[in-house]
Parts: sequence; C-alpha cells; structure tokens
Amino acid sequence: MKHFIGFICILTVIGCKGEKGKLAESVEEKALRIHKEVITIDTHVDINVANFTDTVNYTQKLDNQVNLPKLKSGDLDVPWLVVYTGQGALNEAGYAEAKENAMAKFEAIHRLCKEIAPEEIGLAYTSQEVHRIVNSGKKVAMIGVENAYPIGNNMSEFENYYNLGARYISLSHNGHSQFCDSNTGEADGVWLHNGLSDLGKKAVQEMNRLGIMIDVSHVSKESMKQMIALSKAPVIASHSSARALCNHSRNLDDEQLLLMKENGGVVQTVAFSAYLNTEKHEAHAAFMPQYYKEIADSLGIDWYVGEKLDNLSEQKKKTFTDNYQKVVGMARDLVTKRKGAPQGVDVSDFVDHVDYMVNLIGIDHVGISSDFDGGGGIVGWTDASETPNVTLELVKRGYSKEQIAQLWGGNLLRVLDQVQEVSKGFALN
Repeated sequence: MKHFIGFICILTVIGCKGEKGKLAESVEEKALRIHKEVITIDTHVDINVANFTDTVNYTQKLDNQVNLPKLKSGDLDVPWLVVYTGQGALNEAGYAEAKENAMAKFEAIHRLCKEIAPEEIGLAYTSQEVHRIVNSGKKVAMIGVENAYPIGNNMSEFENYYNLGARYISLSHNGHSQFCDSNTGEADGVWLHNGLSDLGKKAVQEMNRLGIMIDVSHVSKESMKQMIALSKAPVIASHSSARALCNHSRNLDDEQLLLMKENGGVVQTVAFSAYLNTEKHEAHAAFMPQYYKEIADSLGIDWYVGEKLDNLSEQKKKTFTDNYQKVVGMARDLVTKRKGAPQGVDVSDFVDHVDYMVNLIGIDHVGISSDFDGGGGIVGWTDASETPNVTLELVKRGYSKEQIAQLWGGNLLRVLDQVQEVSKGFALN
C-alpha cells in the first residue's frame, strides 16, 4: 500500500511540472514574477509638503498611501508626484498665492530626491533616465502639474516649470482657468472660453516646444478636442477612465477615446472609486461615514464632513488632513468584518475599464494611475503596497507580460519620447 501511495505522489509531482521538469507556475506566482520584471509607473500621486521635512518624510511608513516603504513593498517603481493647485480667482493676487503653493511642492519633490533620500529615489526627466535609475535599484520620481493656474499670464513660467522637472501639465482643474474650460462646466452649462482661451492656445504650442506632455484630464470635452487639433505631439489623460462604464464628466466618452487613439496618446485608467462604478461607489460611500466617525472617536480625533470641514480653522484642517488616511484605512479594515456592508469598488472594476479601453482603442493607448493621496484608492489597491494586485488581475484576464509592460508604463514612456522628439523639431527651426 505504501508503494501505491508513493507512486501517486510521484505522478502528482510530475503532473504539476511544465517543460524541462520545472514546476508549473501558479497564476499568483506568474503575476508576481511579471510584476517584478516590468517597470511599473503610476502617473498621478498627490503630495503634502508636510511629508517632506527632516522629521516627517517619505523614508518613513507614514499613514499616507505613497511613501518609500510602501513603494518598495508593492514594487511600484515610478510615482509621478503631482504639483497640484486648486482653482482660485483669475487675478494677480490669486496667481501669486497659487504660485507660492506650486513652488513649495516643486521644492519638496527636489528635497526628497536630493537631500532626504538620494540613495533611495532619483528624479527623472526622460525615459532613458527612468530605465537608468530603475536599473540602479532605486525608485524614480517624475513630476506632473495638475492645473496651470499658478502660471498666471506669464508664459515664460512654462519653461521654468520644465526646468524644475515638469513633464506633463493640465491646463485646468475643478473650475475654469485662464487657459481653458474645465469638465466641471457640465454641471451648470456655464463656460468661460468655449474650449481654449487665446492664452490656452499659446500654452499648447509652448508645451509642444518645450517637450511637456499635455494632460487632458479635468479639461472640458471641447477644450480637449481643441488641444488635440492644435498639438503637434501626442497628449495624455493622466488619470481618467471610460465614460461608457461610469458616466462622470471626469471620464472620457468613446468619441474622446477614439480621438486619443488617432492622436497617438495614452489614457491612464484611474483607481478613483467614483470614476469606476457609480452604483457601488455611492452605496459604499453612504455606508462608510458611520465607521469613519467610530474610528475617529476611538482615536480621540475630531471628524468633520461637508460645510463643517470647509469652515474649519487652518490648524484644525491640518490636523484633520494629517489623520485622514489613518482613519479611512482603519475604517476600511473594520467594515470588512461587518456583515451586510456594501461591497466597495475594487480592482476588478478598475480592470473592467482597462479592458473596455483596450478593446476600443488598442493596447498601445491605455495605462494605469491611482490618484493616491488625492482621493484615489479602491478595494485591493488601497495604497502603493498593494500594487501587485493590479498585475494579478491583469494576468487573470489573459494579458501577456509584454502587454502588462505596456499598460504599466511602456505606453506612457513612448508618448514622452514622442513629445520630446517633437520638441527637438522646434529647436531646429
């Protein structure tokens, strides 16, 4: 009988082997191998300058969604750190205040790479530098600008931003800027420029000249169409998903997606719950506040929502912001243990958008972004440490290693190369 059991065991081992006697990979093992072998790029990560000091910084496992320990744990190679500025008044006082905010964020990113952790992360300006820094074993920071509002009316600031490392810029955010209309105009049908302003048209040309990618996330549909018509280089959507699957003005409809394909650009699918599945997002969002309050109370933290949050003093806002991710993270863990809790938007919903866009416009024009520390994060990809879960879902859907490499950054770097090549043509003229 022992001989028979041993024979079965041998057959079992043989049956699990692939070619040349090697044990066959499980799906999970294959996904992890691929994830480690490809360069993973996330094109939209917000920052808080308070996390770039001598005492509090990205070398520590902070409560935020992206820092060096979490990047290493999740094998996320290249976060695009974002210089974000909210939309303010279109006057000199507004521009000056916004510029101060933008410069502080540029300085924070440079401080991280040059002073705080130069042995762990380097700042890249080209695709070649991305490969070089990754091959050296370090993480890579790149810089994107969300809202050109701080530039004011001074077109020379685009070159200053370029010299500081900005390699993509969006011309608006939530609210119409001096450069173009925002997607937010859909809510009330009020437009400031009916697309691009004259200054915005000059901005498109200037970004082409400098080699800065034009980001169409957050701009209105008409603005986006005019940008593509004017640009001599491909454009990107740094963090947008498919409107056919989730009808939000921040997403791109089929006409816009096809324009992105025709332009040669890339759409970076975003892991932002409200832009992926409206029904699941709203059900979960309505359910969660009670758990945020429960966790906050247990930690002795004051919790605010809506108008109460808007009316806080700057110090109370800072305290709330500093504790927000901790409370949300603990509440997410708590709700998984409660029966009857609505299912949150997850990695499967995210990859549904990837699938949709790949099927419509092709694998060459789709990428990945999180919007971490700016509202992004879904079940299964709540922070950078869980990044392999995205690759696992892609493998389960049948994507090859080569296709996954494209989605995780190859397409984005191809566009960056093309944009910088177009820039060289300006220098020759």
